[in-house]
Amino acid sequence: MFSVPELWAGLVFPLLKLCVFISAGVFIGNLIEALNWTRFMALFATPLVRAGRLKDISGASFSMAFFSGVAANTMLAEAYEQKKLNRKELVLSNLFNSLPTYFLHLPTTFFIIAPLIKAAAIPYLFLTISSAVLRTAVVIFMGRFILPAKEDLCVQCELPPSEKLEWAKVFAKVKSRFGRRFKKVMVFTVPIYSLFYVLQNTGFFSAVEKFMSEHMGILSFLPPQAISIIVLQLAAEFSAGLAAAGSLLDSGALGIKEVVLALIIGNILSSPMRAIRHQLPYYAGIFSPSLAVRLIFYNQSLRAASLMVTGGAYYLWG
Repeated sequence: MFSVPELWAGLVFPLLKLCVFISAGVFIGNLIEALNWTRFMALFATPLVRAGRLKDISGASFSMAFFSGVAANTMLAEAYEQKKLNRKELVLSNLFNSLPTYFLHLPTTFFIIAPLIKAAAIPYLFLTISSAVLRTAVVIFMGRFILPAKEDLCVQCELPPSEKLEWAKVFAKVKSRFGRRFKKVMVFTVPIYSLFYVLQNTGFFSAVEKFMSEHMGILSFLPPQAISIIVLQLAAEFSAGLAAAGSLLDSGALGIKEVVLALIIGNILSSPMRAIRHQLPYYAGIFSPSLAVRLIFYNQSLRAASLMVTGGAYYLWG
């Protein structure tokens, strides 16, 4: 079906390049994540906390969330139990951590996305970063109007004592994370990239497009390749959708805008399942079960709404 030169040029060589770039990127991203700069981020948090009329413990949690989402939420849970935060302040503080939680995994995410979807990585990351900034702005706006003004703020005072940077511990953490993340990405990337290369070059998507135009008028405006990216994000993991998007982008079957919109839509639709799979287990261990479900619901609702706004803007004017 395929000649050896065709397979080498169209599949094997691109996959080898991807593996090299992804392995280097995952290592660098994990190294950046392992360098704890919590106290520096506290300086960034203070004006935002003051603008949103949040408490200093909220700012400390915000700073900690750049390096550990579990530690950040534990701080909020303990403050809530000790009556240092009321329910409104807890909810807003948890939503406030959306921005640092996004940036927590951004280095590794970037070095995975960039080799797979190349030029499409820039608009996609810009849209997701913009949605995270939008969520922070909404929380600050809400806090400004529903919370009383706070006096003396000392965000750094609420942080645990700073630890001496030990490179041996840093590299041990990087090694542990690298193995897990690289294996997970490769499990999805290699087989899915290969599958979509075959499907694209055997006329499968042309047949699907014809079927959709005849039987599924409501979805006929979407390329079938874009729908497959969304389905993979729903059925498997984000890495699966990326692998499919990268294969289709490399083959010219989809353009940058179509890939970005497919990834954004898949991101929105897969949020509930991802929240149940990843957030609920550790949220329920930190907060009470009912409070955990509420916080996840608020988080995912705000996240989906912000992605709809930025994605809609990109669709209209991108």
